[in-house]
Amino acid sequence: MFLLKILVLAAVQGAAELLPVSSSAHVIVAEKLMGLNPTSPQMTLLLVMLHTGTMFAVIYYFWDSWKAGFFASRKVFLNSLKLIVAATFFTGVVGLALKAIIEKIYLRNVPHAQIEMIFGNLDIISVSLAAVGLMIIYSQWKTRNLPAPQEKESGSDATDLKGSSFIGLIQGICLPFRGFSRSGATISAGMLMGMAKTRAEEFSFALAVVLTPPVIAREVWRMFKDQKIPLTGLSGMAGAFYPSLLGMVMSFVAGVLALRWLSKWLSGGRWHLFGIYCLFASAVVFVLHLKGF
Repeated sequence: MFLLKILVLAAVQGAAELLPVSSSAHVIVAEKLMGLNPTSPQMTLLLVMLHTGTMFAVIYYFWDSWKAGFFASRKVFLNSLKLIVAATFFTGVVGLALKAIIEKIYLRNVPHAQIEMIFGNLDIISVSLAAVGLMIIYSQWKTRNLPAPQEKESGSDATDLKGSSFIGLIQGICLPFRGFSRSGATISAGMLMGMAKTRAEEFSFALAVVLTPPVIAREVWRMFKDQKIPLTGLSGMAGAFYPSLLGMVMSFVAGVLALRWLSKWLSGGRWHLFGIYCLFASAVVFVLHLKGF
């Protein structure tokens, strides 16, 4: 039964992580509905492995287009690297600032406050889902009649330091708020800054590959620091690793399928449908909050 729950969570994480609908919101709700504790050591390790699986799915899916775009020449590579570094810098600044504000002000009366304490709050998740849903719908509406941006140079498109910095800023806002889909927000931000939809998608997931390893490292460090998980034994890391490895493989497969779906809808002018779904999911999560989940 536990393996079945892992497969369910892997499918949810793998699909929702790479669709603009917030994987964290869906995984947290799924865990609660299945009676699992999202803060337990086993669930924390599982989430780390699921994120690893989706990261490999992104690399596998975009590798050819990244080679043709970001690595087309030394000049293009250096320009792409500059934009990614700028975006990641602003993500770090905004994300760390929000973390400090939440821990020092919002959680000021909580002993040993950590930002992870708000991750399971369904009311915050509901608001975040609604916010990103409106952003997705607005970006589709705002750009619906605009001509496709002219390619300036392979790998550059309409992206400049201003645009990449704005995308990084938006990504930083996503970090502390479960439900505020990173891919939905960053792709929408890219579209609003004049990027072609496919380029916005490629740039968004390039940022995800850069961002995922430090996030995974933080989660692993937090597991050992705060929960003191033993390295051996069926109740420790060794006992939890193999089921989590199965989840990683499943999340990879689900991630590749989700990316194909995302690309098809994005290029086909159906981007706004993800926004409508986020609004629907926001309402469902809010009802679950009212019912005490």
